[in-house]
Amino acid sequence: MDTLGKILIYAGFSGITVFIGALLGNAFNNHIKKRVLKYEISHAAIAFGGGIILSAVALVLVPKGLEELNLWPMLLSFGAGSVIFFVIDKYLQQKGGKMAQLLAMLMDFVPESIALGALFASDPSTGTLLAIFIGLQNLPEAFNSFRDMVLSGFTAKKTLMLMFMLSFAGIGGALIGHFFLRDYPDVTAHLMVFASGGILYLIFQDIAPSSKMKHHHWGAIGACVGFMVGMIGEKVI
Repeated sequence: MDTLGKILIYAGFSGITVFIGALLGNAFNNHIKKRVLKYEISHAAIAFGGGIILSAVALVLVPKGLEELNLWPMLLSFGAGSVIFFVIDKYLQQKGGKMAQLLAMLMDFVPESIALGALFASDPSTGTLLAIFIGLQNLPEAFNSFRDMVLSGFTAKKTLMLMFMLSFAGIGGALIGHFFLRDYPDVTAHLMVFASGGILYLIFQDIAPSSKMKHHHWGAIGACVGFMVGMIGEKVI
């Protein structure tokens, strides 16, 4: 199989989990009736997703930046990602509404997908690992985004249709990265470090606080399990 075919397959996998996560969220809303159980499962899903994206930062995104970039340019990109995600997150919180959680999910999905497409030409194994990370992190993020959107007024049908269309954003981003950035590994590294800064901000601002449960400590184990999944992927691939 040629490189373009692999990109389409792996980017398709990383994106379709957005729709799968939404389907799981819909099934969860319809079939899980106990409020306490819903509370525990949703918080565990948030923690699991946080562990996965933290492993993506620690095992793929930042190491690639360290490999390709000098110290100060790398720190500048990381800091820019942190600040820009902070500004967007603050704006979304002030605006509120039905799309805030979904937009927050796309803030890290799109730049990671672009980096995925650019990486496949020079480093297919890292590209494959990044695709797995993106797909796994999209699953719990889409699960919680679906539930938030339905609670804020969207119908389940409209939300599922929107999530299905957005699941193709990964393919679009990967193709952009492949055709325009594959010969610029330094630009790709900047993009990955930029995404790392933004993701780390989101982990401590939104994900970690939202995953904490009042009367349980085991929810944080979900984050550890998520990080272990990343460790497995790094060793296997």
